[in-house]
Amino acid sequence: MAEEDNHHQQPATEETTTTTTTHHLTLPQGLTQDEFEVLTQSITEFHTYRVKSGQCSSLLARRIQAPNDVVWSILRRFDKPQTYKHFIKSCTVKEGFNMTVGCTRDVNVISGLPADTSTERLDLLDDDRHVTGFSITGGEHRLKNYRSVTSVHEFERDGRIWTVVLESYVVDVPEGNTEADTHLFADTVVRLNLQKLASVAEGTARDTNS
Repeated sequence: MAEEDNHHQQPATEETTTTTTTHHLTLPQGLTQDEFEVLTQSITEFHTYRVKSGQCSSLLARRIQAPNDVVWSILRRFDKPQTYKHFIKSCTVKEGFNMTVGCTRDVNVISGLPADTSTERLDLLDDDRHVTGFSITGGEHRLKNYRSVTSVHEFERDGRIWTVVLESYVVDVPEGNTEADTHLFADTVVRLNLQKLASVAEGTARDTNS
């Protein structure tokens, strides 16, 4: 299933150099209108950004055939991103690591990408509302000033249970690149990570049920 992004933003005024994302106004491909209507308030609350000149933002969605608790148990592990992120070779945390807001991880990226390392900070971890977020604070990569939020939402209809994961980001457009280039690169990484998350979570749910 292909998930697409939406990049719509309010026009900037002459008095400001920032815009506000309007992801809550456009249905992400892969979701039904009914799902989107249920999620609009959460998108507005968690996935709205103030975007400066020279930055861009996207929201992507993925439907996963697994319960919320299974998906969240994978996503919340800030110290284990390699469980579901395609391009991470390894992740290390400091001795005595405590998974709380402000903690950091050092990620090594697989070869073949325009990146080597990434230092990342946990900005948000809400186990009650199933929302997490991080920012990239250092390393050798092209995602400067990258911030991301991911939220997990369970649906139940006619005896079926599934989960929708929303992931959004804001990032600088690198010098020499266009906004379209930056969207293509970052969206592709996020989309592939969400696909792998779905595969891992659905496999875990099947194993649990069997």
